Amino acid sequence: MIYLDYAASIPTSKEVLDVFYETTMKYSSNPNSSHKLGRQAKQLLDDSTEKIAKLLKVKASEIIYTSGASESNNLAIKGLLSRYKNRGKHIITTTFEHTSVMGPLNVLSEDGYEVEMVNILKNGLVDLDHLKELLRADTILVSIPYVDSEIGIEQPINEIGNILKEYPNCFFFTDSTQAVGKIDVDTSNVDLMTISPRKFCGLSGIGILIKKENVQLTPLITGGKSTTIYRSGTPDLALVVSTAKALEISLEKLEVNFLYVQNINKRVREELIKYPNIHINSTDNAIPYTLNISIKDIKSTEFAEELEKYEIYVSTKTACCPTNTISRSVYALTCNKKLALSSLRISFSHITTTDEIDMFLKYFKICYEKLVNTKI
Repeated sequence: MIYLDYAASIPTSKEVLDVFYETTMKYSSNPNSSHKLGRQAKQLLDDSTEKIAKLLKVKASEIIYTSGASESNNLAIKGLLSRYKNRGKHIITTTFEHTSVMGPLNVLSEDGYEVEMVNILKNGLVDLDHLKELLRADTILVSIPYVDSEIGIEQPINEIGNILKEYPNCFFFTDSTQAVGKIDVDTSNVDLMTISPRKFCGLSGIGILIKKENVQLTPLITGGKSTTIYRSGTPDLALVVSTAKALEISLEKLEVNFLYVQNINKRVREELIKYPNIHINSTDNAIPYTLNISIKDIKSTEFAEELEKYEIYVSTKTACCPTNTISRSVYALTCNKKLALSSLRISFSHITTTDEIDMFLKYFKICYEKLVNTKI
């Protein structure tokens, strides 16, 4: 089996699983309990939160634990706009957003909010001049993904944050689920940021929302003590502790892993670009962990199914998107519907081996020749 869908989910490392197991076995008490065992669990919870905060260069009080990135995105958007609904109803975002961001934005647009899309340049970056044109006194939120989940383009988050400083009523939110653990992430110029541990060898079932101290939210889940007033529910100690471990490991090896994946990406890109019917969608601004391509005149689902016959697994879009629809991200970048219907997302990890890449390239050629020749 060759798994090349790491943008969807990365296997949990043994070190992280060991920490989860040890914590589960040793600490059975609720961290909110007032007795000795509860206090011991609470101390470990607080220590782990401090560790995560230090690694992310934020304050421990700015960390909110959720069930995952989708909840974090919904809490960030709905919670913020509910709290500051009198400031304005104008929102700016991009077509690169994940469905868990576009979903709540679509709901809000039905509730009277005006949602505008900022233009994307040919290199995949947000058109900052157009962003400046769209900004208004009643702009309440700008939402831009740190790295998008389909093409892998890294946006100039700090530069955007500096522009928004001139608009005190506007908040800046970034979904950074495809960035944290892969590249160096700067939290200094954002108000809200989403993190998904399962994208950097952590476990599923937990997400993090960074909310700066000067930002207030209306909770989505109320009732019951937790680590913060912004999200009720008994904190899962083992998930928090294992997340701290996963983050620590990924950041320690950030540069080494990046260079390794960069070399893999370069090799695959150089081989695939030789095929006359292949268009590389990932621009030079894409991080190496994601390589998005289109195979002209071949539906993406058809090619992915052919690869699967050889136990090679790639994605057509994000796992949360409906099948047999165009890639909104590829269409926004290329303005070409055929390319958007034939796109494949190949995503790598530091655990991808060179032997796996050899096999992928071998069977990719077989699938390509079969499907392209069939069309001819």
